[in-house]
Parts: sequence; structure tokens; C-alpha cells
Amino acid sequence: MTDLTKLTLTEAREALLTKKCSAVELTQSFIARMEKHRDLNAYITETPEIALDQAKESDKRIASNQARPMEGLPLGIKDLFCTKNIRTTAGSKILSNFVPKYESTVSQNLLDAGAVFLGKTNMDEFAMGSANLTSAFGPVISPWKRKNNPNKQLVPGGSSGGSAAAVAARLALATTASDTGGSIRQPAAFTGLVGIKPTYGLCSRYGMVAFASSLDQAGPLTHTVKDAALMLQNMASHDEKDATSLKANIPDYLANISPVVKGLKVGIAKEYMENLDDETQALLQKGIDWLIEAGATIHHVSLKTTPYALPTYYIIAPAEASSNLARYDGVRYGVRVNGKTLDELYENTRREGFGEEVRRRIMIGTYVLSAGYYDAYYLKAQKVRKLITQDFENTFKEVDVILTPTTPSAAFAIDEKPSDPVKMYLNDIFTVTVNLAGLPAISIPSSLNQEGLPLGLQIIGPHLSEQLLFNVAAAIEEAADFATQIKSL
Repeated sequence: MTDLTKLTLTEAREALLTKKCSAVELTQSFIARMEKHRDLNAYITETPEIALDQAKESDKRIASNQARPMEGLPLGIKDLFCTKNIRTTAGSKILSNFVPKYESTVSQNLLDAGAVFLGKTNMDEFAMGSANLTSAFGPVISPWKRKNNPNKQLVPGGSSGGSAAAVAARLALATTASDTGGSIRQPAAFTGLVGIKPTYGLCSRYGMVAFASSLDQAGPLTHTVKDAALMLQNMASHDEKDATSLKANIPDYLANISPVVKGLKVGIAKEYMENLDDETQALLQKGIDWLIEAGATIHHVSLKTTPYALPTYYIIAPAEASSNLARYDGVRYGVRVNGKTLDELYENTRREGFGEEVRRRIMIGTYVLSAGYYDAYYLKAQKVRKLITQDFENTFKEVDVILTPTTPSAAFAIDEKPSDPVKMYLNDIFTVTVNLAGLPAISIPSSLNQEGLPLGLQIIGPHLSEQLLFNVAAAIEEAADFATQIKSL
């Protein structure tokens, strides 16, 4: 086989099991490509020696017919997941010297399944961002280029931008990612990938560096729907170390994928169709047409609480961030900047260790939790969150899934980022409701815009409907034939 990095995850698994290549050969191919494309800044920490040792062990297991489900498959791990004896920074200067003595449950599950770890992917600091521009280790560059202006450096989306760029540039077969308000699905849409945010609690949060505990959820970024199914079924598990972990049956998503959607009731929420530009409107119509042709029926629904989702999210998420990030004080672990008093040590460490966006969100969160404002902001936001959840519950009594665009537009250039942070937050307009309600949602690459950049469609389902989402996504993937669109570039 010539270029092993062009394989999908499931194709690579088949190649290994049929002895068409070895795990070492596969891993070496990705290590060489990582070295060649360091200009993308997709990885914070590369672990080639560890990866080759793991690959050698995988080859022994394959030779003795003891292959595990992910045996010998090289992955990138978002630098939000603690990895034992491997630096874990969460994209922040304050954790630049942190080496955990334990493994996150998600990454341990993948190791137990036989995966090979190539390194830790870059990310927005503490997962706060929509463009991977807030990392203390520099911005990630998307491998995608505009047809009419290829010299412009584009963002890969955030916060899982390093994970997305690594898969899109074929610096890993697949990657782990995390989604607090759209940080799996938005980068997937910007870089032409499949990204699923599972039901809250399906993947353990143990060992994930916390941003907003009631919103954070792990998931994969991959080239295909089948790859995403393989990743998720090996990432997900019940975990007693995570009090929010679900005791849910994890089926064989991959084996059960069926792109048959005849009779499926697909909801189109009018609130998601407002103020769409022509390209995004056309994309949504394509999705509707594809599903109708496949036998689904379209139903217009209303999610009246949608306009309140962003302000609700940007009260709850910063509030939880303010609480979670209080632990970074320079005393127990991480970077320390000394001062003459203990208070001065705290202030110096946090001022030096946190970036501008993180400080902004901590300040907002501290404000909405403070005496006199807790009831007016945080408590009210929690009440609206409940209404958003009920809105979805009522809608799923009428339809099976909801179809939306994933993002308002295609990826923008690094030098085109909005100077107003509120405008940047609007990138999450189609995704944050899902996190607030704890629902699963998947983004599928579906079309290219006039500049040759990918656009994604999002499918939202009720709790624990991941198999249904994979099936609908497979139907859209088949109809869109995105791989052929890319080849025509």
C-alpha cells in the first residue's frame, strides 16, 4: 500500500487485520506526516516513541490473533484529556508543566482497545473559543484553503481545532475532542469532518480538564460516519469515578449502522432558519431534499426558547468555569509566579498563567455568581435552561430528529476574526442548545461553498439516540458524497 495516511479509520483497521500493512508501518507513516506539517501547529506534544512502542505491541497481538477493537490505530488525543506521564496542558500556560499521574477514562478506554497515541492536539485554552486562536501555544492553521485566495490562513474552528486539523490534514486517523457549546461539531463543519457530541454522561468526564462541568462532553472527530461510530463505541462507558456518568448500554454502533430513513420524521425549526445567508440556506435545502428522496418526511416545528440559548449558555458556562478554574492558584500544581504574600502569589500566577479569553470568562462567571447577582443572572439562566430542555422534549414527541446547519458560515481567516468577542460567540448559535439540554448531535460534511470550503449539516436527536443519528448521518453522507466533492477540487 502506498500512502497509508489516506486510509479511513475503518479501512486502516481492515488493512491491519488482513496483514496488508503493519501497525508500525502505519504509525511511521503518520509520524512522518506530522513532522512534515508542523506548520499547522495541530499538536502541542508529540509522542512518536510511545506510539511506536504501542504499535509494536499491537503487531504482536495481531500476529497471535489477539487483536482488540482499535488495535494498532494511530490517534491524536485532545490536550484536555489527562494522559499518564505525558504532559497535559489544556492549551494553557498555567498547565504548561503539568504531567498527570493518572489516565482519563476516555483515553484509557482507547488504550485498552489497542489504540496508538501519536500525541496531544492543540486547543483553545481550557476549551474556551470557537477558532483555536486562544491557545497559549499559538493558533492552529486549517489545512483547507480558499480557491480564490489560497494564501489566507484559515481557522479550523474551536476549541477542538487541533484535533480537527490533525484529522483533516491526515496527521491522525481520528482524534478525541470535547464539546461544551459546539467544540466538536463546529470544527467538524469547518474542516469537512464528521463530529458527534454524545448524550451528556455517555462518555466519562473523569480525567478531562474541566471547563463547564454540566456541559462538557467527550466525542470523536473522524473522516466518516463509520469511523465516528467505531470511535464512540470504544470511548463511551459507565464510570463510577464520574458522578454524572450514565449507566447506559453501549451498542455496537458500527455494526448496526443502516442508512435507511424511510418513514423518519425530520423536524425543521423555524428559529434555526432565520437570518441564514444564501449558501447556508441552500445547504439546508439540500439536506431536506436528500432526506425526502430517502423516504423521510419533513415537519416544520418551533423551538421558541432558541433566542435565549446563547445568553443562557454565556451565563452558565462562565459561572462553572469560574468555579472550576479557581483550583489553579500556583500552590498545588502547574505554573507558579511568586509574590510577597499568598494573595499576591495567587494574583501573579493567575494573571500570568491565564490568557485574555479565560480571564474574561472567569470575570463574567464570578460576577454572575456574586451576591446580589446570583438570582438575577445565574438562577434565571438555570430556569431558562430547563425551558430549553422541555422545548426539545416536546418537539421530539412530534419528530424523530431535527435538521439544522452546523454553523452560520464556512471557516474564516485568522486575520478576519471578529474583534468583538460577542460576535465570535455567535459561531455557536446552532450548537449550544444541544449542550444545555444534554442531547446528542452529529455534524456531517455536506457541501462546499463558492470558495471551495466545507459546510456541515447537523442532526439533533433525543437522549441516547446515537444509533439513530449515525443512521441518518450515513444517509446524508451517502447522498452528499462529500469525498467525491473534495476530489473534484
